[in-house]
Parts: sequence; C-alpha cells; structure tokens
Amino acid sequence: MARNVNSAFDEFLKETVRLDKDRSDLAKTSKNSLITQVSNFPDDGVFPLLHPDLSIDYGSFSRKTKIRPLDDIDIMVILHAQGSIRVDNWEHIEIQVNPGAKTLLPLCNDGTYILNSIKVINKFKEYIKNVKMYSKSEIKRNQEALTLNLSSYEWVYDLVPCFIASDFNSSTFYLIPDGKGNWKKTDPRIDKQRTESINSSQDISVLDVIRVFKFWTKRSTMPTMKSYYLENLILNYYDTKTSSNSIRVEILNILAHIYHNVALPLNDPKGFQGDINHLTVEERDKIKNKAAEDFHKAKNANAAEESGNMKESIAIWTEIFGGNFPKYF
Repeated sequence: MARNVNSAFDEFLKETVRLDKDRSDLAKTSKNSLITQVSNFPDDGVFPLLHPDLSIDYGSFSRKTKIRPLDDIDIMVILHAQGSIRVDNWEHIEIQVNPGAKTLLPLCNDGTYILNSIKVINKFKEYIKNVKMYSKSEIKRNQEALTLNLSSYEWVYDLVPCFIASDFNSSTFYLIPDGKGNWKKTDPRIDKQRTESINSSQDISVLDVIRVFKFWTKRSTMPTMKSYYLENLILNYYDTKTSSNSIRVEILNILAHIYHNVALPLNDPKGFQGDINHLTVEERDKIKNKAAEDFHKAKNANAAEESGNMKESIAIWTEIFGGNFPKYF
C-alpha cells in the first residue's frame, strides 16, 4: 500500500515486476552447476566435442529484462565444428560435416554429411538423463531447445546446442537449431550489448520500462506481444529519443510509441530474422486500441497526481496494471 504515486511505483517494481534478487542469484548458481555438468559429459568418442568457450547466455534473463515469475533460463552450449562447413540455402542453413568429425557423423541425415539439429538435441537429452542430479527431471525437446524442468526450482532451462560461425569479413555469430532439423543464425551478444548501451544512455532505467510493459502486455486485456519483439520496440524508441527521469512520463511515451508502431514491421536488429513483428492484423488492432485507451488513462493519472489527488491517481494506475498495483491508504 502507498500514500503517493512514487512509492506505489517503487513498490510495484520491487514486489511485483522485477525478479527477486535471492531467486535470481540462486538461478545463476544453478545455471553454472548445469554448465559444469555438461562440461563433464564423458569424453567417450560418442558425444560431440565441446568448444573451449563452452557456453553463452541468451534470452531475457541474460539481458536483465525478465519479469516475475522467473520461468525459464536460456543457455547456448557451444560445440566444436571439427572442420564442418556452413551451407547457406534460401530458407535455411545446413552444416556439412567433415568426414573426420567422428562424433558428428552419426548425427547426420541418413546417407549424408548434413548435420541434423534434432539429432544433436536428442543426443544432449540422452546424456543429460544420465546425470544423477537430473535423472528424475522432466527432459524434452522443444523445437530448437532441450527443455530441462527441475522439480526443485520454479524455472526450466532451455539448452540450445550451437556452433560458432564466421562470414567473409571474419565477424562471428552462432548457428542454432531451427526446429526443423536445420540451422539458423543468431548472436545474443548483439542484443545484450545494444540493451546495455541504450539503457546506460538514458536518465530512466530502460530496463524497468521494458519490465513494466512486459507486465502490461501479459494482462488478459489484450493479445500478448512476444518478449523479444516488445523489447526491441521499446529499445528502438530510446535509440532515438532522450528520456525523462519519471517512469510515469515514460509509460505515456511508450504507450504512444506502441500505438503508432505496433502495426508496422520491425526488423531484427541483428540482421538475421527479418521482420520480428508476427502479430496478426486483428492482434495489432487490439493492442493499438488498448494502448490508446491506457494512454488517456495514464494522462489522467498524471494530471490527478499533479493536482495532489494521490488516491485518484493510484486508482487509475490500478485500472491500467490491475490488482497487483499497490492500493492507496
């Protein structure tokens, strides 16, 4: 409960939106333990060789834009390509395995040297199940990742096998499964660096703005925008604008930005995926209408606050964010 709007937002962010620090720290420890277990897979000539770099974090937990509940943690496990070659096709990427790569050859499509990403994930599944501490966990392949659900934690791990690749200009990126047996490009380093750079350039915590809008979009009052798309929609705004130091003002700005941009394409900033706005026309219209409705509510909430009516202002913010927003007392 709160006596003014400032304290209401402070409480809302701390108790409802941001991850609990203790759980976040525990998750990091558990994640490091999982990586250690993978690094200790037996060197039996069957499991693919691991790259010396071993792993790279990706996803919203890595970028510090995750909100409660902490439901998943993403890890890319880097495999050694052993001289394999990338073959770029129009709709997908193939990895042509070096005939000398003995641990990769059994994971190729039958009768070929083309590495099957589903078989690679399934090999991870086979070895994870043999780790005593994970033997009773739920382990399954989910499109491009191996999902490890430990009964002792509220989060699951998505393990994604990958390879380091490079282009003609020697810049490196990663190849991950595409969910169909082939591979696709990604580079979480670009997303993380971009998020950190834009956040550090503003007076407001852009991370908190992103978190607030992730909470907003998950409410049942509108279709949900995918996390990665929403992050980049907001980052695009702050890439060209200077923020205030008020979360309430920035909520107004981002609501207006969503209204004007949710119906438009949004290209992957890494240059790999093309348009990442996969919302349907109907979904875009509903989100646009909700952004307009909440923009006017937020404007009224700010006006009530400026006139000293904290109770009314907090009541309006509760209409926008729901019953988890602190009550006035």
